[in-house]
Amino acid sequence: MLTDRTDEQLLAEALAGNEDAFTVLYRRRQGPVFRFALHMSGSPQIAEEVTQDVFIFLVQRGKDFDPSRAALGAYLFGVARNYVRRALERNYTEATLTTPAEDETRPLLVENDPSDGIQREQVSSAVWKAVLSLPEHYREVVVLCDLQEQTYADAASALGCAIGTIRSRLHRAHEVLSKKLQHSAVAGPVIRNVAARCLS
Repeated sequence: MLTDRTDEQLLAEALAGNEDAFTVLYRRRQGPVFRFALHMSGSPQIAEEVTQDVFIFLVQRGKDFDPSRAALGAYLFGVARNYVRRALERNYTEATLTTPAEDETRPLLVENDPSDGIQREQVSSAVWKAVLSLPEHYREVVVLCDLQEQTYADAASALGCAIGTIRSRLHRAHEVLSKKLQHSAVAGPVIRNVAARCLS
């Protein structure tokens, strides 16, 4: 079955003309690419546009992918990163950072007692705004490592830098996030504890 194939196998079959293989690959990777673009841009419209562009790029330039250098998932995040940058530059004057739909913020949430749903919503909004306010090079590592749960190696491949750079940026990003959340309007022990669990 095609669903048992690796990403790399699916890509090879898709490039050989197997449309079903491309469909399976798209369904598998579309969500992570969309969420990456959404968390990086804060714009569902940009995220949709970037996701479409990434997979068009994959059809047109997929032969350039080298599986010995990175996993396909990391490669797609790297492509998405470039498209997000272009979209933000193009839409700079009109782009607004908004809170995403509930389903898209779920990676920011930690399951606690259902009775504290309001607090969890405040926490999610606070963390979301704090992540979006990070400088791009910090936001990238938080989105990839914390929200997309990429390994340091895959994040390094996606961003084209050393693993040590990923570690140091992530450490610094966590420090900045902690300070931002401590001074947020809804700061408190609950937010700090949840943020620490979300972003550790």
